Amino acid sequence: MLAPSRTSLPYNTYRQPPRLPLGSDRPGGWRRARRIALTAALVALVPVLISFISYVSQPSNSTLGINVVEWLRDNGARGIVNKVENIYYSMTAPSKGGPALHRLPGQAGALAAGTAAHHNTVHYYLPPPITPLAHGLPGEGVWQRTFAGSAPEPPVLITSFRPEPVDYPRAIVGVAWINHADTSVWNYPGRLEPSVSLPSRGPEEVPLTTRSRLVATFNSGFKLVDSGGGFASGGHTYAPLKNGFATIVRYTDGHVDVIDWTAGSNAPSNVVYARQNLPLIVSGGKPNPNLNNSSEWGATLGNQALVWRSAVGVDKYGNLIYAAGPDQGLASLASTMIHAGADRAMELDINTYWTSFISYRYPGAGHPANLLAIMDRSPLRYLTPDDRDFFAVYVR
Repeated sequence: MLAPSRTSLPYNTYRQPPRLPLGSDRPGGWRRARRIALTAALVALVPVLISFISYVSQPSNSTLGINVVEWLRDNGARGIVNKVENIYYSMTAPSKGGPALHRLPGQAGALAAGTAAHHNTVHYYLPPPITPLAHGLPGEGVWQRTFAGSAPEPPVLITSFRPEPVDYPRAIVGVAWINHADTSVWNYPGRLEPSVSLPSRGPEEVPLTTRSRLVATFNSGFKLVDSGGGFASGGHTYAPLKNGFATIVRYTDGHVDVIDWTAGSNAPSNVVYARQNLPLIVSGGKPNPNLNNSSEWGATLGNQALVWRSAVGVDKYGNLIYAAGPDQGLASLASTMIHAGADRAMELDINTYWTSFISYRYPGAGHPANLLAIMDRSPLRYLTPDDRDFFAVYVR
């Protein structure tokens, strides 16, 4: 019997061989496809690598680790970085309670240990001592002078106290009081912040020509991309100002204030500079009722994480008050500012790497000292170019 012919078999009995991926029907086809994919991925990464190398190799006074984190924030990973930071600070949050302090750490910026600003020896206004929130330790809340120059009135006073002596008995905040009648306060851009196009960024440090009158420097606010706020300088608005944002502002008559901005997107002609950072945390001597609303406080660690925080405010006489310390949530920072005498206050930068207040004992930026010894940055910060904008306080 003859074998059936090919054409006599049922339909679809013979199938085409399965189609293989391109190039796989030849020896090494898969390897060639993988090489093409890898090459395409590397080509796509070239702009990213160029951006990264350019960022971390530019002049900077920040560490490599800080610059890597800042590059990630600026290149699409802000949400991931913020989430990782929140997890980290949640895991490392201090426990409540613990042993009490028996004495406060010294403040290197004070003129002499135990030398206080006494009301009964002067004929001009000085702030009252800050009342301790628990049984007071020696020197707690007592104002100390910082400047040994010839100014008749102390331009800057400093002190420290425990803001939450029951829950966190070892936490300390440093506070500085800046005499508005005897000082002039200026804002200087840094290398990178504020991130606006300026005709000149200036020296990015305290100018050499003004150091003979320098009495203090302190950090500014968040990066503008994080806070969403505006910036004006030299009578020109470089980032639109937003109503409802806390703003430290200098006017053409020389006085500096901390206000709730209501003047629209462009600074009026009587404004020399305006630096914004989120809403006020204190207004009328009372905390902002929205302190517990995390959506109010920008693309940052928000309001709950216990971290280093700083703030600047103004008392009812127009004097500036600065405070900074570790293990602070936003609500405790507001309470700290109110207890220190602030009528209005705004949060400045946060995290140990960015918070700085430095006093100078002698003219010419002599004997610089941090407000708290545990502040991370060197007291020489701002005497060399810095990445962030900052404020300098001069005796008139």
